[in-house]
Amino acid sequence: MRRARRGALPFRGENHYGLSVARETIVEVRRSRRRKSTVSAYRDGERTVVAIPARFTRAQEREWVQRMLDRLADSERRRRPSDDELERRAAELSEKYLDGRAHPTSVRWSGNQDRRWGSCTLIDGTIRISTRVRGMPPWVLDYVLLHELAHLLHAGHGPGFWKLLEAYPRTDRARGFLEGVSFARDAGHEDPDHEDPAHEDPDHEGEDSGDDAVPDGRALT
Repeated sequence: MRRARRGALPFRGENHYGLSVARETIVEVRRSRRRKSTVSAYRDGERTVVAIPARFTRAQEREWVQRMLDRLADSERRRRPSDDELERRAAELSEKYLDGRAHPTSVRWSGNQDRRWGSCTLIDGTIRISTRVRGMPPWVLDYVLLHELAHLLHAGHGPGFWKLLEAYPRTDRARGFLEGVSFARDAGHEDPDHEDPAHEDPDHEGEDSGDDAVPDGRALT
């Protein structure tokens, strides 16, 4: 059995808890007697649902609602970086995995790459990442960025190109992830707006054209 406390209206800034939030939303708190220690939160449209144990005091409720709102906002920011953040991340990846040798002139999101995850225009050194990658796990975005950065050093997909990507430990896993997304999309099951919920255990804190592209699906090989 659970009880829910709901925000009456959408809000931005401070809500009825007096908590700071980064987006307009309604907070719904669900108390459950079955939930012994864990707290979870997820977005449901413009609503944010926070599930807490029924034993929590109002002070604990306030503390954990704020904590989970902050955690969701941070997760969304990391999953959906701005163009400037995307460019900074590319520079970090070049330094870490390519000895700083890849120097794109710009790195930006692109909404017109229906059949590619990313592209690198060799003639001017620009990199474009499909907006469909937004919301994917950060390690998948890192792989797509590295794939395009590597094309600045090797235009094709020969042995030298893949040798560069061996330094990234999640290359195979990221390629498999992207193939799975492509399969789901082609089968009509892709959910581009899906995001993992935040989850935490209060009783166990601390555990816790000259273009070369990344094409969809098996063409990645």
